[in-house]
Amino acid sequence: MADQNSNEGYSHDFQDRERTGSPVDYLEETSAEITPPMTFNDTRPVTSDVERDRNIVGGKGIGITALVISILSLFVMPIILGIVGIVLGFIARKKGASALGTWAISLGAISIIIGIFIAPFF
Repeated sequence: MADQNSNEGYSHDFQDRERTGSPVDYLEETSAEITPPMTFNDTRPVTSDVERDRNIVGGKGIGITALVISILSLFVMPIILGIVGIVLGFIARKKGASALGTWAISLGAISIIIGIFIAPFF
């Protein structure tokens, strides 16, 4: 078994060093990092976060309005208010309030289905 300080298994490395004239006398492996280094010079404008927050707030207001109209459509004018709730729900989802928009779309669709198929029998 090779001693820890001996270089028995590395004779080819010593031959390569003698051939190339490398002045180093140690055997180490080095490698580069896989990920590129982080840059701290971020060119993103500061106002982008503010504009994104404004869109979410605007989407939230439209989403709440769509949800209220869709809930109201379950009791009064189901077809007209249901369609309005669905349209406003899609607008709210586009503006960033996806949960409110999805609920408004679902309740508007349920209201239309109830208004067309179930309510005429009562």
